[in-house]
Amino acid sequence: MQALPSRPRLDQIALKWHDLAQRRLDYYTELYRSGRWRHYYTQERFAVRMLDVINVARKWRELAGLPPAEQASRNDDSLRPAA
Repeated sequence: MQALPSRPRLDQIALKWHDLAQRRLDYYTELYRSGRWRHYYTQERFAVRMLDVINVARKWRELAGLPPAEQASRNDDSLRPAA
């Protein structure tokens, strides 16, 4: 019988999933900034999808045991659309 994976191994897995979720968030952020989202989504559907992407990234951050994202990064004006 195979031994159960140790806790550090699960932490590594959570970090990898967090990295993937963060890259997905970065992709959707760039999609928003460039305005390309309009080719694929309605405004309502993109807003719902973006909230889901943000929540998933936040959840994986918690599961990976990382500190919460800086509040200042959420309050800056860097998420304005391109045009």
